[in-house]
Amino acid sequence: MSNYHIKQFEEYFQVYRKSVRHPEVFWEEIAEEHFYWRKKWDNILNWDFSKPEVKWFEGAKLNITENCLDRHLHTRGDKTAILFEPNDPNAPAEHITYKQLHERVCRFANVLHDKGIKKGDRVCIYLPMIPELAIAVLACARIGAIHSVVFAGFSSTALSTRINDCDAKMVITSDGAFRGPKTIDLKGIVDEALEDCPGVDSVLVAKRINSDINMKEGRDEWLQPLLDEAYKDYTAVVMDAEDPLFILYTSGSTGMPKGMMHTTAGYMVYTAYTFKNVFQYREDDVYWCTADIGWITGHSYIVYGPLCNGATTVMFEGVPSYPDFGRFWNIVEKHKVNQFYTAPTAIRALAKHGTELVDKHDLSSLKVLGTVGEPINEEAWHWYNENIGKKKSPIVDTWWQTETGGIMITPIPFSTPTKPTYATLPFIGIQPALMDENGQEIKGNQVEGRLCIKYPWPSMARTIWGNHQRYKETYFSAFENMYFTGDGALRDEVGYYRITGRVDDVIIVSGHNLGTAPIEDAINEHQAVAESAIVGFPHDVKGSALYGYITLKDAGETRDHDNVRKEINQLITDRIGPIAKLDKIQFTTGLPKTRSGKIMRRILRKIASNDTSNLGDTSTLLNPEVVQSIIDEKL
Repeated sequence: MSNYHIKQFEEYFQVYRKSVRHPEVFWEEIAEEHFYWRKKWDNILNWDFSKPEVKWFEGAKLNITENCLDRHLHTRGDKTAILFEPNDPNAPAEHITYKQLHERVCRFANVLHDKGIKKGDRVCIYLPMIPELAIAVLACARIGAIHSVVFAGFSSTALSTRINDCDAKMVITSDGAFRGPKTIDLKGIVDEALEDCPGVDSVLVAKRINSDINMKEGRDEWLQPLLDEAYKDYTAVVMDAEDPLFILYTSGSTGMPKGMMHTTAGYMVYTAYTFKNVFQYREDDVYWCTADIGWITGHSYIVYGPLCNGATTVMFEGVPSYPDFGRFWNIVEKHKVNQFYTAPTAIRALAKHGTELVDKHDLSSLKVLGTVGEPINEEAWHWYNENIGKKKSPIVDTWWQTETGGIMITPIPFSTPTKPTYATLPFIGIQPALMDENGQEIKGNQVEGRLCIKYPWPSMARTIWGNHQRYKETYFSAFENMYFTGDGALRDEVGYYRITGRVDDVIIVSGHNLGTAPIEDAINEHQAVAESAIVGFPHDVKGSALYGYITLKDAGETRDHDNVRKEINQLITDRIGPIAKLDKIQFTTGLPKTRSGKIMRRILRKIASNDTSNLGDTSTLLNPEVVQSIIDEKL
């Protein structure tokens, strides 16, 4: 019997038991049965979390794009692979078949090859959600180059930081991007970033908004003429199972973003397997994940997972509010979408506009609903279940991370009984543990602790690019011989997991992990700022929003505080991007500190959340008097 497609709850338990009792046997069967290999592996798994070092399918040879494209050509060549829905609701959708996608990827691979890109080189991709983004990703994978996609909402500073960290030789971008009624000057942002990136030799520019841009001679070239001239076939470069596939940056709680490096074979097997089961995808379904490919969700569940399964995957360029807040439901009806995967932030934003725009559309095609990016609150869960799923489409509340590569805790639709706000049970092969502060595992149910994973899974990141020591310290030093997720969780009376939030200084805003340290660094560059502390506070739409406590250098000086607030948010926008702007900025005479000088963010978090009933003993602080003044002046 195949374990590749789980359809019943009892079957989940049978397969799960097998996967944790005999993990190597289990993953070998999955890999052997459903993927194309140039050469089989010599060894399934080699691991040591103390180093930390993990290798899956050692010695195997493959190219992931042969599994995403070539092996479908005979059976699904004329099937739509990517269904592109443009920003403009009146523009026609584009249906790209597997044959067409294969040709376009091969042409792009030839362009990269002709530009001197070879196996192991890093290519930075800074593109809007247009087909060229997915095609560029696959073209890099086809020639063995390591792609590093940067979300096209990041600032030039954030972009240059990432380009330099991975030492990218090439940047692929576009003249600009459509975002609802607005356009964004992407090429201008790239030009600014590249002033500080001496390693970039060439820039390929896709034409999207037909704006007048600067093209630097000898560096910049229009992409389309090169694609038109390129040969339509390209033999995929043979990769080793553990060769790097991509680097994707995630916010660190301190300083530099972390370049999570994912390798080829294990990532392929796990993303394909999770996609098939978590979304219960069947042959003629139309699947839509609303994420951007600039995030891990887009890598795993718009590109690689769906295409490895021969699926039809929707790429949407626009925003949920344009031309009105019914756009998502218009697209679901128009393309008869069967699986719909989005963020709780989007659901809350749409719920605020009632059901009038929902009721206008036929959503009867929907079979499975999903959420990703942060835990979904109960009110949003019920709205989603009742108004979008009509109580017949199960909601898969998925927990995972950039670092994990694939979904880790989730219901399996039509199998796992769902429970609002709970991610429910570990996915096949995943062995979670809740740990206390003393490093002891908390056994049994109805308990709460720090969420760790005991055993390696195929899609886990192998290192932080260029800094293995940081990888070890961040994920493998808190608890011996375990991967520490950075999240807290509780396990209820039946063993269901609920994620309770970050335990470090990373705040999830609208599904995006934002480290507080880089934001504070940006604020502290303001000439008037002495110091700052950023915390999260509950927000109806975003889940969490950012609250800034800021001490000015000359508190007695009369300043236009509103103007300073604007300048601070502009600094954050310039350094990181508009997603990191502060919702509230409170100027304070000081920040609560321990006697060793550490800012007590726990107290600031409680004040920002209007939870001042139990701040703990503040008398031991270096400056206990500031706490009351912060409470009195809270925004």
